[in-house]
Amino acid sequence: MIDLDVVNLSRFQFAATALYHFLFVPLTLGLSFMLAIMESVYVMTGRAIWKKMTMFWGTLFGINFALGVATGVVMEFQFGMNWSYYSHYVGDIFGAPLALEGLMAFFLEATFVGLFFFGWNRMSKISHLVVTWLVALGTNLSALWILIANGWMQNPVGAIFNPDTMRMEMTDFTAVILNPVAQAKFVHTVSAGYTTGAMFVMAISAWYLLRGRHIDLAKRSMAVAASFGLAGALSVVVLGDESGYLTTEHQKMKIAAMEAMWHTEPAPASFNLFAIPNQAERKNDFAIEIPYVMGLIGTRSLTTPMLGIDDLVRRAEQRIREGITADAALQRIRANPKDVEARLLFDKTWQDLGYALLVKRYQPDLSKATEEDIKRAAIDTIPTVAPLFWTFRIMVAIGIYLIAFFAIAFYLSSRGRLASCPRFLKVAVWSLPLPWIAIECGWFVAEYGRQPWVIEGVLPTYYAASGLTLVDLAVSLSIFLVLYTILLIVGVKVMLHAIKAGPKSDSPLPSTHPRADAVHAADAA
Repeated sequence: MIDLDVVNLSRFQFAATALYHFLFVPLTLGLSFMLAIMESVYVMTGRAIWKKMTMFWGTLFGINFALGVATGVVMEFQFGMNWSYYSHYVGDIFGAPLALEGLMAFFLEATFVGLFFFGWNRMSKISHLVVTWLVALGTNLSALWILIANGWMQNPVGAIFNPDTMRMEMTDFTAVILNPVAQAKFVHTVSAGYTTGAMFVMAISAWYLLRGRHIDLAKRSMAVAASFGLAGALSVVVLGDESGYLTTEHQKMKIAAMEAMWHTEPAPASFNLFAIPNQAERKNDFAIEIPYVMGLIGTRSLTTPMLGIDDLVRRAEQRIREGITADAALQRIRANPKDVEARLLFDKTWQDLGYALLVKRYQPDLSKATEEDIKRAAIDTIPTVAPLFWTFRIMVAIGIYLIAFFAIAFYLSSRGRLASCPRFLKVAVWSLPLPWIAIECGWFVAEYGRQPWVIEGVLPTYYAASGLTLVDLAVSLSIFLVLYTILLIVGVKVMLHAIKAGPKSDSPLPSTHPRADAVHAADAA
């Protein structure tokens, strides 16, 4: 058995690198489409200011893109380093979308990013516009595949456990791709990225307007960001509702913990606006409830009850018992692969095998598991409630604020009054960190709320870790934290320098290429 301290430190290392990495991903998603919109306006109107905007925001996009790639590469290697049994157990399934994500990021996406930066003087306006749109498409396709992989961990579909190879194997790649949890996570995540990109443009443009610099660029950039951000913020809330509904369907314990719902709520369930969860006694010491709301959000009906944590623990106990039966059948198959009766029994019960693995934390030999072992393992299916409860509410509160913020920005922009509202401009500058805070909270809820599973209902987290020592992990964690912190500081400084310097002049770069000279002449005309 793996030492739990090793497991916890492995979790912390992966969480730290993932949270660092996701500081850059949403901005890449959001800026890529805004660049495509700005360049489209330039191509349609021929106005140089839109080209200047595309090039300026493209520079910031490039800095952020480089940091995202640098911090993301390491994460894929951690599956083999920190989670080797996980890689062995589900590598046939998880590896496919992960490989496709790598192909998108390092071949399609990176290729077109290079053409975006170095093709201004060597391509026609239409050709370069196509490249910019392909950058946006490649960026989002890259996110799609990694979210398909993550969505499968939340809702493992299209796969079965093979008792002969002792591994999970894919049976339906289409089901993995069209996994409703993965699709909901994708649209919710990219919408959050669009909102982040819009806020980034809004805040920097507001800073320019407050200082009377680059007025034309800032006003037009804010106009684009206001409409794009409003659409993104509204999408985040709508698609977040869909994601919550699917969580109720596929991850009942997670949604119960997020709502601090210890006991089953009769229909229609109330929503805990404020609560003080008491994990030890499995109750809330204090709660302010809003009637009906949770029933509408979680079940989209007024007649369906919401299962509470206590009832879900009892369900887990039953599934653990079924899983122990599956393990007994599995041992018979391993002893005699031709045991037809054992295979039939295993086929009926293998879906609960993962629950039996929870017991191995207390009793490695499942045939000797006691009722006390089963009850302790069932209680382990409860994640720590208080952090989930409050993190989720921080995320929701910021989401509501961003809708209001972008609605006001859109109204002021449509009236041509953004530049004349210094109070709103100051609010825009100070609101810059909020999308990142909301996104990091969202990932915390998604991943921490899945515990104790690394794959929901299939593989416990403590069972998936590599057999590393605490010293191994302490050294690698220290290296990662130092390197990532240096990258973050350097990246922020480079980006701040580019922001303070502002957009460059529109004078064409020197070129000896005859086609480039002709293109510049046409642009000037």
